[in-house]
Parts: sequence; C-alpha cells; structure tokens
Amino acid sequence: MTISQQLWEANQDLAQACLEHPFVQSLGDGSLDERKFAYYVGQDAFFLEAFARAYSIAAAKAPDFEGFTVFHNLASGVLEELRLHEGYAAKWNVNLGTVEPGTATRRYTDFLLATAWGGDVGLTAAAMSPCMRLYAFLGEQLAADGIPNHQYADWIRTYSSTDFAPLAQTLENLVERYVTQITAVQSIYRYAMLCERDFFQAAWLS
Repeated sequence: MTISQQLWEANQDLAQACLEHPFVQSLGDGSLDERKFAYYVGQDAFFLEAFARAYSIAAAKAPDFEGFTVFHNLASGVLEELRLHEGYAAKWNVNLGTVEPGTATRRYTDFLLATAWGGDVGLTAAAMSPCMRLYAFLGEQLAADGIPNHQYADWIRTYSSTDFAPLAQTLENLVERYVTQITAVQSIYRYAMLCERDFFQAAWLS
C-alpha cells in the first residue's frame, strides 16, 4: 500500500463525514439553498487561488526538473478550475473580486501557504492531496447512480469526470516521490481533511 493510500484509509472517518455532510448531500440531490452554494463558490475561488500559489511555491522548491514540471502543470489545472468558478460566479451573481474569506477558508489557506513556504515539497504535496482525493471521491459517490438533472449537476460532473481523478493521482505520485517525514505527513494530512470538513460546515451555516 502506498503512503497516499495509507493516509486516505486512515482518514476515512473524515471522508465519510464530508460525504454525509448536509451541504454535500443537499448539493448532490439539488436541494441546497442557492445562497449557500453562492457563498461556497466565492470561498472556493479564494481557496483555489491559494491552492495555485502553493503549487507554484512547490514548483519553485522542487529538487528536480520533473517535479518542477508536474507541480507547474497542476497549478495550470487549478487556473482552469478557477475559470470554471468564474462561470459559476456569473450564474450565481457572485462578485469574486469582493469575496472576503471566512474563518474556515482563511484557516485552510494559511495552513497550505505556510506549509508550502516553510516545508519541503513532500509536506506540501501531502497537505494538498486530501483536497484532490476527497473531491474525486465525492464526485464519484454523488454520480454513482447517474448524474442528476438539477442546477448543481455541473459540479458533480466536474469532480466525477475521468479527467479529475488522474489529477489527484498525479499529486499523490508526488507524495510518494518526495515524502520523507512520515509522522509529520500524517498530522498534516489529517489537518487538511479537518479543514475540508470545516469548509463544508461553514458553507452550510452561511
């Protein structure tokens, strides 16, 4: 079993908590309040900008050119995802230029950027991989019985697509390549999963 598989298995309680969270469940069945989704879109766009920056920092710190290239390409993928959010924002009347990060969002982005600046690329990859693996998992689970026809179907379609899961695997390959501090990685991975749960909770309570 790879390091990433071990980390994912060790945090199945939080993965299930996210899947079963009322925000995710109501997003999945289309009953989610539009205001909550609009809040989520704005916060997620702020988060994704920090996510792209963390990838870029990791690219600059990568000890070899292959790692530099992969991190750089992953950052480009996040920029594509941000363009998708611009479409969401227009649809849901969210002005991304005026979004102020909530406490849960700021806690998560500060953690990612502090890890990227202060840690090695293995720690950074481990801090970022829960987001990618979790969203691939959520998309797969919500689309298990077919993608429903409702206003949030595009979200489910994005994260259940055959294009997204390989991105999560690419990042996990970097975890395998660069991780050296196993104990620190376990703590960082779980903290990121807790941030994911709190992110959904903040959107639900918005």
